[in-house]
Amino acid sequence: MNTKKTWMAVLVVLLAVGFSSFKKDDRNFQISKNLDIFNSIFKELDLFYVDTIDAEKMIQNGVNGMLALTDPYTVYYPEEEMSSLKEMITGKYGGIGAVIRYYKAKDRIAIFEPIEGMPAAEAGVKAGDIILSIGGKDMMRGEMAPQEFSSKVSDALRGEPGTSFILKVLRPSLNDSTEMEFKLTRKNIRNNPVPYYGMVRDSVGYITLTGFTDNCAKDVKKAFIELKQQGAKSLVFDLRDNGGGSLQEAVDIVNFFVPKGQEIVVTKGKLKQAEGSFKTMNEPIDTDIPMAVLVNGSSASASEIMSGSLQDLDRAVIVGARTYGKGLVQTTRSLPYNGTLKVTTSKYYIPSGRCIQAIDYSRKNADGTVARTPDSLTHVFHTVAGREVRDGGGIRPDVEVKSERFPNILFYLLNDDLIFEYVTRYCLKHTSIDNVDSIRISDADYADFKKMVKVHNFTYDRQSEKMLKSLKEVAEFEGYMEGAAEEFKALEQKLSHNLDRELDHFAPRIKEQIAEDVATRLFYQRGAVMQRLKDDAELKKAIEVLASPAEYRKLLSVPENKE
Repeated sequence: MNTKKTWMAVLVVLLAVGFSSFKKDDRNFQISKNLDIFNSIFKELDLFYVDTIDAEKMIQNGVNGMLALTDPYTVYYPEEEMSSLKEMITGKYGGIGAVIRYYKAKDRIAIFEPIEGMPAAEAGVKAGDIILSIGGKDMMRGEMAPQEFSSKVSDALRGEPGTSFILKVLRPSLNDSTEMEFKLTRKNIRNNPVPYYGMVRDSVGYITLTGFTDNCAKDVKKAFIELKQQGAKSLVFDLRDNGGGSLQEAVDIVNFFVPKGQEIVVTKGKLKQAEGSFKTMNEPIDTDIPMAVLVNGSSASASEIMSGSLQDLDRAVIVGARTYGKGLVQTTRSLPYNGTLKVTTSKYYIPSGRCIQAIDYSRKNADGTVARTPDSLTHVFHTVAGREVRDGGGIRPDVEVKSERFPNILFYLLNDDLIFEYVTRYCLKHTSIDNVDSIRISDADYADFKKMVKVHNFTYDRQSEKMLKSLKEVAEFEGYMEGAAEEFKALEQKLSHNLDRELDHFAPRIKEQIAEDVATRLFYQRGAVMQRLKDDAELKKAIEVLASPAEYRKLLSVPENKE
């Protein structure tokens, strides 16, 4: 009997091994088969298709189609695009340090924002300058699309550090514009990841971090130490609109506030080499200072590692809105002909054991779209103190603050460069502004802005009008229009386009945007941050929490009814 059982067990194992081997062989066959089919189809098209095909474009589209079945973060970079990948990882590039964009009104490229301390700003180039030529070569659009034109000008501005050229621009003025020339020497440009830090209220320090680029932890450390020297007894750390970056930099920054040897992130993937553990390696700077971390829907990846681990360790109160939910880790793989594949190889898990990835890209809807994980399918985890936190949907703040919606009309005012043009005029008229606190957009200023908008015959797509049109079409199709015609007519009249009314209704938000852009023009990114902080609901709430030790402790403790 025992012998029979033994042979049965051996048979089951052999069948299992054989089935596994069969599945592996079948998968290898399917891969080989489909690669042969792809190769054959291309050869047949190249030989027999009626028109000459663009081989590079066709194969590139095939590659893009293949990658589209993975996730948005798995991307192929051919040799000519490697500089973009390098810049994304390091935050550095060789150039003059200026943001440019296509300026529709002039059909040229304009300097949109010089970076403080970089060659363009140091030489006197200003936002609003229209680029005429670079190194003697005229920068005309011709038949190029605006995006292609912008890329051409960007490529001309960038180059090896130490090389020089003459930049010719058209400087706007209140009367006639003036042509100006600047001799610029390119250098290694590094976008400052900490554009502003300072004391925002009595003993409350504030640091904003825009991205987790190489060595950003050193910038944060410098800022934090200076704030402590200035008397900071609590800290607000702003990660809003921070899309992430280096995982290691996030761990290093967390290390400033938690003890050495604490595991912050674990990565898990299909292959052994994709697995890893990231712990704090150094002695911290301050493990006791009360902290609030600001986040929103655009805080992603490394921002979520930092805010999520501080939440899991009960080290900071998270304030704002739920974060994006990117729990995927990418690595780069070298490809033939100096190409690179940035590929998702693992997911990361923060101290409570949760993964905050909100979208399952392997499961798609019938229309090909992907959806966020519903809250009903998420799981409960616990912080060190025992507070409940959940996976699968980004970092949920401990204190939620509803953010104001971005008005549709403001999007189009920005997109049509009307605010950009007005800010240029405003700065030419108001030459005595010497600090951010003195920036005020008065009712008279806003009246001038409205006048300029009307002169440009500004129109925009209103979502209410589109939705009403769609509803009418559905009502007609389903036979309800006859009985609802009067109601539709009345609603159309109420939703009729009235630019004056809409500009007045959204005046406070549009004024805020104008003031922020003025601050950026005059005081660069630090000015923009300082202007935004003047009336910042999330910052106010964070300061309120930090000002009440009892409330702070309560938020980081398990509710009494849950103990």
